[in-house]
Amino acid sequence: MAPATLSAIAAPLRAYGAVVLEGYEEPHAEVMALVWGPRFDREHALRLLERRPGYVPQVLHDVQKAADLFDRMADAERDRLRSLIQRHRSLLSGCDNRPATH
Repeated sequence: MAPATLSAIAAPLRAYGAVVLEGYEEPHAEVMALVWGPRFDREHALRLLERRPGYVPQVLHDVQKAADLFDRMADAERDRLRSLIQRHRSLLSGCDNRPATH
């Protein structure tokens, strides 16, 4: 996966993820739900964003761009992205004995 593609897909999550995913017991599971299938789950993304109505207009365009990039990725690249998300979860969980909260 090209670093630029990964950065573009991760940009909305880095910018707004803490607010959008706040309150979820397993935020990484919510992110994985977006990229688990062969296409980005836009409906799930909208449900996440609707919890924070003030963020929808700001984030929707960036999420759409990330979704389009994900949909154009090769299967191997999608698998790599999923692995990186899982790795991030493991690294955060390993910092202490509490579940990851971001």
